[in-house]
Amino acid sequence: MVLERPRTPLHPAEVPDPAPGAHQVLIAVRACGVCRTDLHIVDGELPNPKLPLIPGHEIVGTIAGLGRDVERFRVGERVGVPWLGWTDGTCAYCRSGRENLCDRARFTGYTLDGGYAELVVADARYAFSLPERYSDVEAAPLLCAGLIGYRSLTAAGAGRRLGIYGFGAAAHIIAQVAQHQQREIYAFTRPGDRETQQFARELGARWAGDSDQRSPEPLDAAILFAPLGALVPRALESVVKGGTVVCAGIHMSDIPAFSYDVLWGERVVRSVANLTRQDGAEFFAFAGRVPLSIVAERFPLAAANDALARLRGGAVRGAAVLTVSRDS
Repeated sequence: MVLERPRTPLHPAEVPDPAPGAHQVLIAVRACGVCRTDLHIVDGELPNPKLPLIPGHEIVGTIAGLGRDVERFRVGERVGVPWLGWTDGTCAYCRSGRENLCDRARFTGYTLDGGYAELVVADARYAFSLPERYSDVEAAPLLCAGLIGYRSLTAAGAGRRLGIYGFGAAAHIIAQVAQHQQREIYAFTRPGDRETQQFARELGARWAGDSDQRSPEPLDAAILFAPLGALVPRALESVVKGGTVVCAGIHMSDIPAFSYDVLWGERVVRSVANLTRQDGAEFFAFAGRVPLSIVAERFPLAAANDALARLRGGAVRGAAVLTVSRDS
Protein backbone atom coordinates (compact mmCIF):
# COMPACT_ATOMS: atom_id res chain seq x y z
CA MET A 1 0.00 0.00 0.00
CA VAL A 2 1.66 3.17 -1.28
CA LEU A 3 1.40 6.85 -0.37
CA GLU A 4 1.99 8.97 -3.47
CA ARG A 5 1.45 12.30 -1.77
CA PRO A 6 0.19 13.43 1.64
CA ARG A 7 -3.51 13.91 2.28
CA THR A 8 -4.45 11.28 -0.31
CA PRO A 9 -5.48 7.67 0.30
CA LEU A 10 -2.95 4.88 0.05
CA HIS A 11 -3.30 2.76 -3.07
CA PRO A 12 -2.37 -0.84 -3.81
CA ALA A 13 0.62 -1.26 -6.12
CA GLU A 14 2.91 -3.95 -7.49
CA VAL A 15 6.53 -2.87 -7.00
CA PRO A 16 9.81 -4.73 -7.59
CA ASP A 17 10.94 -7.01 -4.78
CA PRO A 18 13.55 -5.20 -2.63
CA ALA A 19 17.03 -6.70 -2.38
CA PRO A 20 18.99 -6.56 0.90
CA GLY A 21 22.19 -4.52 1.07
CA ALA A 22 25.29 -5.66 2.93
CA HIS A 23 23.92 -5.01 6.43
CA GLN A 24 20.27 -5.62 5.62
CA VAL A 25 17.81 -8.46 5.86
CA LEU A 26 14.92 -9.20 3.52
CA ILE A 27 11.76 -9.82 5.54
CA ALA A 28 8.54 -11.52 4.56
CA VAL A 29 6.03 -9.40 6.44
CA ARG A 30 3.45 -11.21 8.54
CA ALA A 31 1.90 -8.25 10.40
CA CYS A 32 2.41 -4.49 10.66
CA GLY A 33 0.91 -2.19 13.25
CA VAL A 34 -0.93 0.97 12.23
CA CYS A 35 0.54 3.76 14.36
CA ARG A 36 -0.62 7.32 14.91
CA THR A 37 2.70 8.40 13.39
CA ASP A 38 1.58 6.71 10.15
CA LEU A 39 -1.53 8.85 10.35
CA HIS A 40 0.52 12.03 10.84
CA ILE A 41 2.56 11.13 7.74
CA VAL A 42 -0.47 10.33 5.59
CA ASP A 43 -2.27 13.47 6.78
CA GLY A 44 0.71 15.69 5.91
CA GLU A 45 1.50 16.69 9.49
CA LEU A 46 5.10 15.40 9.34
CA PRO A 47 7.26 17.11 6.70
CA ASN A 48 9.40 15.65 3.92
CA PRO A 49 8.53 11.97 3.83
CA LYS A 50 10.12 9.81 1.16
CA LEU A 51 7.69 9.79 -1.76
CA PRO A 52 6.32 7.56 -3.02
CA LEU A 53 6.32 5.83 0.35
CA ILE A 54 5.32 2.46 1.75
CA PRO A 55 4.34 3.34 5.36
CA GLY A 56 4.53 1.17 8.45
CA HIS A 57 7.09 0.81 11.23
CA GLU A 58 5.70 -1.84 13.57
CA ILE A 59 6.80 -4.76 11.41
CA VAL A 60 6.81 -8.44 12.31
CA GLY A 61 8.02 -11.00 9.80
CA THR A 62 10.39 -13.80 8.99
CA ILE A 63 13.79 -13.38 7.39
CA ALA A 64 13.75 -14.41 3.73
CA GLY A 65 17.24 -13.24 2.75
CA LEU A 66 20.49 -11.98 4.27
CA GLY A 67 22.97 -9.29 3.23
CA ARG A 68 26.56 -10.43 2.97
CA ASP A 69 27.65 -8.89 6.30
CA VAL A 70 24.70 -10.06 8.41
CA GLU A 71 25.67 -12.59 11.08
CA ARG A 72 23.19 -12.18 13.96
CA PHE A 73 20.10 -13.57 12.18
CA ARG A 74 19.25 -16.64 10.10
CA VAL A 75 16.76 -17.26 7.30
CA GLY A 76 13.38 -18.22 8.76
CA GLU A 77 13.92 -16.39 12.06
CA ARG A 78 11.13 -14.07 13.27
CA VAL A 79 12.17 -10.45 13.76
CA GLY A 80 10.66 -7.06 14.46
CA VAL A 81 11.48 -3.77 12.75
CA PRO A 82 10.84 -0.48 14.61
CA TRP A 83 10.72 3.22 13.73
CA LEU A 84 14.47 3.82 14.10
CA GLY A 85 15.95 2.34 10.95
CA TRP A 86 19.52 3.68 10.81
CA THR A 87 21.87 6.16 12.50
CA ASP A 88 25.34 7.34 11.54
CA GLY A 89 26.98 6.02 14.73
CA THR A 90 29.59 8.80 14.70
CA CYS A 91 27.85 12.02 15.75
CA ALA A 92 27.91 13.40 19.29
CA TYR A 93 24.43 12.07 19.96
CA CYS A 94 25.24 8.53 18.83
CA ARG A 95 28.55 8.48 20.70
CA SER A 96 26.84 9.53 23.93
CA GLY A 97 24.13 6.86 23.87
CA ARG A 98 21.48 9.14 22.35
CA GLU A 99 21.15 7.68 18.88
CA ASN A 100 17.46 8.59 18.97
CA LEU A 101 18.55 12.22 18.43
CA CYS A 102 20.94 11.57 15.52
CA ASP A 103 20.49 14.33 12.93
CA ARG A 104 21.09 11.90 10.07
CA ALA A 105 18.81 9.15 11.36
CA ARG A 106 16.53 7.33 8.95
CA PHE A 107 13.10 6.12 9.95
CA THR A 108 11.11 3.10 8.83
CA GLY A 109 7.92 3.98 7.00
CA TYR A 110 8.93 7.65 6.74
CA THR A 111 12.33 8.12 5.11
CA LEU A 112 12.65 4.37 4.41
CA ASP A 113 9.97 2.14 2.95
CA GLY A 114 8.07 0.27 5.62
CA GLY A 115 5.86 -2.70 6.30
CA TYR A 116 2.55 -2.06 4.54
CA ALA A 117 3.81 -4.62 2.05
CA GLU A 118 4.56 -8.30 1.56
CA LEU A 119 8.34 -7.74 1.60
CA VAL A 120 10.59 -5.15 3.23
CA VAL A 121 14.33 -4.70 3.73
CA ALA A 122 15.73 -3.44 7.02
CA ASP A 123 19.14 -2.87 8.56
CA ALA A 124 19.76 -5.97 10.67
CA ARG A 125 21.57 -3.88 13.29
CA TYR A 126 18.30 -2.09 14.09
CA ALA A 127 16.00 -5.13 14.11
CA PHE A 128 14.96 -7.11 17.18
CA SER A 129 14.34 -10.70 18.12
CA LEU A 130 10.86 -10.93 19.63
CA PRO A 131 9.53 -12.81 22.68
CA GLU A 132 7.96 -16.06 21.55
CA ARG A 133 4.94 -15.70 23.83
CA TYR A 134 3.35 -13.09 21.52
CA SER A 135 1.66 -13.83 18.21
CA ASP A 136 2.60 -11.74 15.19
CA VAL A 137 -0.43 -9.50 15.66
CA GLU A 138 0.30 -9.10 19.37
CA ALA A 139 3.99 -8.39 18.79
CA ALA A 140 3.49 -5.68 16.16
CA PRO A 141 2.27 -2.91 18.54
CA LEU A 142 5.18 -3.61 20.87
CA LEU A 143 7.56 -2.22 18.23
CA CYS A 144 6.41 1.39 18.60
CA ALA A 145 3.46 1.71 20.98
CA GLY A 146 5.39 -0.47 23.41
CA LEU A 147 8.86 0.97 22.82
CA ILE A 148 7.89 4.66 22.79
CA GLY A 149 5.57 4.02 25.70
CA TYR A 150 8.41 2.40 27.64
CA ARG A 151 10.76 5.30 26.93
CA SER A 152 8.02 7.73 28.00
CA LEU A 153 7.38 5.81 31.20
CA THR A 154 11.08 5.91 32.02
CA ALA A 155 11.15 9.66 31.33
CA ALA A 156 8.20 10.16 33.67
CA GLY A 157 10.25 9.01 36.65
CA ALA A 158 9.39 6.62 39.43
CA GLY A 159 6.34 8.37 40.88
CA ARG A 160 3.47 6.19 42.10
CA ARG A 161 0.47 8.05 40.64
CA LEU A 162 0.64 8.26 36.84
CA GLY A 163 -1.80 10.09 34.58
CA ILE A 164 -2.17 8.85 30.99
CA TYR A 165 -3.84 11.15 28.48
CA GLY A 166 -5.14 9.30 25.43
CA PHE A 167 -5.80 5.61 26.01
CA GLY A 168 -4.93 3.88 22.76
CA ALA A 169 -2.25 1.50 21.55
CA ALA A 170 0.67 2.81 23.62
CA ALA A 171 -1.35 3.57 26.74
CA HIS A 172 -2.99 0.16 26.99
CA ILE A 173 0.45 -1.50 26.93
CA ILE A 174 2.28 0.91 29.22
CA ALA A 175 -0.55 0.96 31.76
CA GLN A 176 0.16 -2.73 32.29
CA VAL A 177 3.90 -2.14 32.62
CA ALA A 178 3.30 0.64 35.15
CA GLN A 179 0.95 -1.50 37.21
CA HIS A 180 3.52 -4.26 37.30
CA GLN A 181 5.78 -1.59 38.84
CA GLN A 182 3.12 -1.02 41.53
CA ARG A 183 1.93 2.32 40.15
CA GLU A 184 -1.61 3.70 40.10
CA ILE A 185 -3.05 4.64 36.70
CA TYR A 186 -5.39 7.57 36.08
CA ALA A 187 -6.67 7.48 32.49
CA PHE A 188 -7.93 10.55 30.61
CA THR A 189 -9.83 10.12 27.34
CA ARG A 190 -11.80 12.21 24.87
CA PRO A 191 -14.68 13.81 26.77
CA GLY A 192 -17.66 11.50 26.83
CA ASP A 193 -15.79 8.43 25.57
CA ARG A 194 -17.25 6.03 28.10
CA GLU A 195 -16.24 2.95 26.09
CA THR A 196 -12.53 3.79 26.23
CA GLN A 197 -12.81 4.74 29.89
CA GLN A 198 -14.31 1.33 30.61
CA PHE A 199 -11.48 -0.26 28.59
CA ALA A 200 -8.96 1.54 30.81
CA ARG A 201 -10.70 0.29 33.95
CA GLU A 202 -10.70 -3.27 32.58
CA LEU A 203 -6.92 -2.96 32.27
CA GLY A 204 -6.61 -1.90 35.89
CA ALA A 205 -6.85 1.90 35.86
CA ARG A 206 -7.76 3.19 39.32
CA TRP A 207 -9.77 6.01 37.71
CA ALA A 208 -10.82 6.93 34.17
CA GLY A 209 -12.54 10.10 33.04
CA ASP A 210 -12.64 12.97 30.56
CA SER A 211 -9.45 14.80 29.59
CA ASP A 212 -11.00 18.18 30.45
CA GLN A 213 -11.32 17.07 34.08
CA ARG A 214 -8.75 17.59 36.77
CA SER A 215 -7.31 14.43 38.28
CA PRO A 216 -9.19 13.27 41.39
CA GLU A 217 -5.81 12.70 43.05
CA PRO A 218 -2.54 14.67 42.67
CA LEU A 219 -0.35 12.98 40.06
CA ASP A 220 3.37 12.40 40.36
CA ALA A 221 3.70 12.41 36.57
CA ALA A 222 1.65 12.37 33.41
CA ILE A 223 2.23 11.02 29.90
CA LEU A 224 0.46 12.58 26.94
CA PHE A 225 -0.12 10.11 24.12
CA ALA A 226 -2.91 12.26 22.67
CA PRO A 227 -1.42 14.82 20.23
CA LEU A 228 -3.39 17.74 21.69
CA GLY A 229 -1.31 20.65 22.98
CA ALA A 230 -4.18 21.93 25.11
CA LEU A 231 -3.65 18.93 27.39
CA VAL A 232 -0.21 20.15 28.51
CA PRO A 233 -1.45 22.88 30.91
CA ARG A 234 -4.28 20.59 32.04
CA ALA A 235 -1.77 17.90 32.95
CA LEU A 236 0.48 20.44 34.69
CA GLU A 237 -2.46 21.48 36.85
CA SER A 238 -2.81 17.87 38.01
CA VAL A 239 0.83 17.02 38.79
CA VAL A 240 2.48 17.75 42.12
CA LYS A 241 5.42 20.09 42.59
CA GLY A 242 8.48 18.49 41.04
CA GLY A 243 6.24 16.38 38.80
CA THR A 244 6.87 15.68 35.13
CA VAL A 245 4.62 15.92 32.08
CA VAL A 246 5.92 13.84 29.17
CA CYS A 247 4.79 14.60 25.63
CA ALA A 248 5.16 11.24 23.91
CA GLY A 249 4.03 11.96 20.35
CA ILE A 250 6.10 12.93 17.33
CA HIS A 251 3.54 15.62 16.45
CA MET A 252 1.32 17.79 18.63
CA SER A 253 -0.99 20.72 18.08
CA ASP A 254 0.13 24.06 19.51
CA ILE A 255 0.37 24.36 23.28
CA PRO A 256 -1.75 27.32 24.42
CA ALA A 257 -0.39 30.03 26.69
CA PHE A 258 -0.73 29.33 30.40
CA SER A 259 0.16 31.18 33.58
CA TYR A 260 3.57 30.60 35.13
CA ASP A 261 2.11 29.35 38.39
CA VAL A 262 0.96 26.20 36.56
CA LEU A 263 4.60 25.39 35.77
CA TRP A 264 6.19 26.81 38.92
CA GLY A 265 7.28 24.46 41.69
CA GLU A 266 9.93 22.74 39.59
CA ARG A 267 7.39 20.99 37.42
CA VAL A 268 8.90 19.70 34.16
CA VAL A 269 7.54 19.47 30.62
CA ARG A 270 9.61 17.29 28.30
CA SER A 271 9.27 15.43 25.03
CA VAL A 272 10.30 11.93 24.02
CA ALA A 273 11.87 11.54 20.59
CA ASN A 274 12.16 8.23 18.76
CA LEU A 275 13.85 5.31 20.54
CA THR A 276 17.21 3.67 21.03
CA ARG A 277 18.22 0.06 20.58
CA GLN A 278 18.87 -0.05 24.32
CA ASP A 279 15.19 0.78 24.87
CA GLY A 280 14.37 -2.25 22.75
CA ALA A 281 16.72 -4.55 24.62
CA GLU A 282 15.24 -3.51 27.97
CA PHE A 283 11.60 -3.52 26.91
CA PHE A 284 11.62 -6.85 25.09
CA ALA A 285 13.43 -8.45 28.02
CA PHE A 286 10.62 -7.17 30.26
CA ALA A 287 7.88 -8.26 27.83
CA GLY A 288 9.45 -11.71 27.68
CA ARG A 289 9.19 -12.08 31.46
CA VAL A 290 5.86 -10.37 32.14
CA PRO A 291 2.90 -11.36 29.96
CA LEU A 292 1.24 -8.27 28.51
CA SER A 293 -2.32 -8.43 27.23
CA ILE A 294 -2.27 -6.86 23.76
CA VAL A 295 -5.66 -5.84 22.39
CA ALA A 296 -5.59 -5.41 18.61
CA GLU A 297 -8.08 -5.00 15.79
CA ARG A 298 -7.01 -6.89 12.66
CA PHE A 299 -7.28 -5.51 9.14
CA PRO A 300 -6.10 -7.09 5.89
CA LEU A 301 -3.32 -5.19 4.14
CA ALA A 302 -5.72 -3.96 1.46
CA ALA A 303 -7.84 -2.29 4.18
CA ALA A 304 -5.03 -0.02 5.39
CA ASN A 305 -7.08 3.10 4.59
CA ASP A 306 -9.96 1.76 6.71
CA ALA A 307 -7.58 1.16 9.62
CA LEU A 308 -6.19 4.68 9.33
CA ALA A 309 -9.71 6.14 9.19
CA ARG A 310 -10.75 4.29 12.35
CA LEU A 311 -7.60 5.47 14.09
CA ARG A 312 -8.24 9.04 12.95
CA GLY A 313 -11.74 8.88 14.38
CA GLY A 314 -10.63 7.44 17.71
CA ALA A 315 -12.57 4.24 17.05
CA VAL A 316 -9.79 1.68 17.57
CA ARG A 317 -9.85 -0.31 20.80
CA GLY A 318 -6.20 -0.92 21.68
CA ALA A 319 -4.07 -1.17 18.54
CA ALA A 320 -4.78 -1.60 14.83
CA VAL A 321 -2.72 -4.18 12.97
CA LEU A 322 -2.53 -5.09 9.29
CA THR A 323 -2.15 -8.80 8.61
CA VAL A 324 -0.21 -9.88 5.56
CA SER A 325 0.28 -13.60 6.26
CA ARG A 326 -2.91 -15.65 6.79
CA ASP A 327 -1.53 -17.41 9.87
CA SER A 328 -0.47 -14.23 11.70
